[in-house]
Amino acid sequence: MQKLSNRITIRGKIYERDQVRAATVLLIPTMVVILFLFIIPAVQVVWYSFTNFNLTSGQASFYGIKNFTYILTDDKFMKALGNTFFFAFVKLAIDTTLALALALMLDAHIPVKRLLRSVYFAPVIVPVVASSLIWIWFFDPGIGPFNQILSSLKLPTSQWLYHENSALMSIIIFSVWKGVGYNMILFLAGLQNIPDSYIDAAKVDGANNWQMLVKIKLPLLRPIVAFVVMIGIINAFKVFAEINVMTPKGGPLYSTALMVVYIYEQAFQNAKMGRASAASLLLFIIIMIVTLIQRRLGGKKTIDLA
Repeated sequence: MQKLSNRITIRGKIYERDQVRAATVLLIPTMVVILFLFIIPAVQVVWYSFTNFNLTSGQASFYGIKNFTYILTDDKFMKALGNTFFFAFVKLAIDTTLALALALMLDAHIPVKRLLRSVYFAPVIVPVVASSLIWIWFFDPGIGPFNQILSSLKLPTSQWLYHENSALMSIIIFSVWKGVGYNMILFLAGLQNIPDSYIDAAKVDGANNWQMLVKIKLPLLRPIVAFVVMIGIINAFKVFAEINVMTPKGGPLYSTALMVVYIYEQAFQNAKMGRASAASLLLFIIIMIVTLIQRRLGGKKTIDLA
């Protein structure tokens, strides 16, 4: 009876009371950090979104849904929202495709494979601000190497970061360069995890490289593709540093302003913390909806190998 009284059943599993106490003590510091760094700030953002909290005066009073009404009728917000969706999906399409292509190349038996893997991954570990400053020079219309190369090839040059029609695409090019190595490593790990027996069986059956890619490798990579897409969407909707460094204040005619740039502008330039909080809440809802849609569409994770 004493032994039974020292045990606790949690979700159908039996644990010793000492184990539960030890686990609780170990979890408390983490829970405190989560409470103060995530939960309380999140609750404050929700509250501020319904107030007219001014960062300069520090005063706040209930404002109802006026912040949301203002934001949803603000041309700048709608511009930032459109830019964000364009940035997210164009970057994601290029990034995922290029990362998969590089992973497939490195999965083959080619010389200097380890060197190439390090070279492709190197941009990931370079600080965003430092690499952004270097790429500002790359994109310089007068002395930048990109236009120099185009001129030497007798091709039309571009204003890159300095024209509304090319500024956002220039940021996308930089972001793909910066992040493709991370996704490449994920895809490469997935490819190297595919059992050799599947590939050998396909070769015995006469499958060519394209058939093995479409029928075996890509279906088995589905969980990794889903993860890469989900993380890519979330990260794309949170981009700020490179935008702020390479094209301050949203670039020419607000052409590179994403939602996080708009939120920063409302909070720290206009001191409208209520509006910034409302925009943050809308951004969170949008990310949740897009992520849920992606998970629903990418839910199938098994294939028929028969």
